[in-house]
This record gives sequence, structure tokens and C-alpha cells, in this order.
Amino acid sequence: MIVDARGKACPEPVVMAIKALGTKKEDESLEVLVDNEAAVHNVTRMAEQKGFEVTVTENGEQDYSVFIGGVPDAPVKALSGEKNLVVAVSANVMGGGNDVLGAVLIKGFLYTLTQVEVLPKTIIFYNSGAKLSCAGSDSLEDLRWLESQGVEILTCGTCLNFYELTDKLGVGTVSNMYTIVETLMKADQVIRP
Repeated sequence: MIVDARGKACPEPVVMAIKALGTKKEDESLEVLVDNEAAVHNVTRMAEQKGFEVTVTENGEQDYSVFIGGVPDAPVKALSGEKNLVVAVSANVMGGGNDVLGAVLIKGFLYTLTQVEVLPKTIIFYNSGAKLSCAGSDSLEDLRWLESQGVEILTCGTCLNFYELTDKLGVGTVSNMYTIVETLMKADQVIRP
């Protein structure tokens, strides 16, 4: 089985490989084609963490084949679906440094949430993170899908007012600080990208 992930931005090569692994037969090998070393490392690490055998071939400049084969020794344990996971997004960028890169990273993070086995129970948007749940956001489609799967999307009303976005909310509901604090306090785990 061959998956062509060349030209795909992170995390797409890993997501494509995971989907293919779900359909791969035991005696079948998976070849993932990628065009950068970061994708080679990411796909390799994912496959090795799942217990597969991995070999990499460099086919040319910026052209690699990641071969995934074998059968994992034991099934990979998924996170418990009973866990109350909350994602708290405080900015419309991820990390410090370059805001253009930070915007790409937060978009990739929210997309990746749609691809994992265990979804968070709630996603909270506050401060400039509130912009991500409003009209014009590149992440609206992903957030709407998450909401359709039962993920609660809360956006700080004070933040929407501050950024003059109250009438632009595109997904989820307007929340308040009491609900935000209560949701964070009841969480088993809070993830802050």
C-alpha cells in the first residue's frame, strides 16, 4: 500500500499514515512518500510508538519513502474516553515568536484534534483565541466538525466584546468567566496549545 504525502504540511503526513495503518492487512507493508526530513521523523516516530518496524529510503533530494511493516507486539492503548479533557486556547497563534508561523501551528493543532481517537470534552477560547471561533477563521470548519461530535465549544463573552466580535461568533456558545473557571476546575486534564 502506498500513501503519497508529498507536498502535505504537518500534521497531514502522519494523519494519512495513521488512516492507512487502520486499513493495512497484517502481511502488507505501507510505504509513505514524503518530501521533507521533518515528515520522515514524524511518520517514523508515530509508527515506532505504535510498535511497527520502520525503514527509511532516500530516493533523491527531498524525496523519501518511509516503509512501515510488521505487526505491533501489543495493541496501542488509547486514552480513556471517560477522561474530562479540556483544551484552553488563549491566543489566535500557537507559541511565541513569529505570528505567521504561530497562526499555521494553531490551525494545524485544531485540525489535528479532528483526527485523534479521543476528543476533548470542551474547548475554551479566550483573549485573542476568541478570534478562532468567529467568522473568517481558517479553523471554523474543524471546530464545527468537533462540535458535531459532541465537543462543547465555549468562547469568552468579554473577549468577544473587547475584539468587537460578539455578532461574528461562528461556532459554539458565548461563555463567561464563571463557567470557564468551573470547566477548568472540573477537568481531569487541561491542554494549553
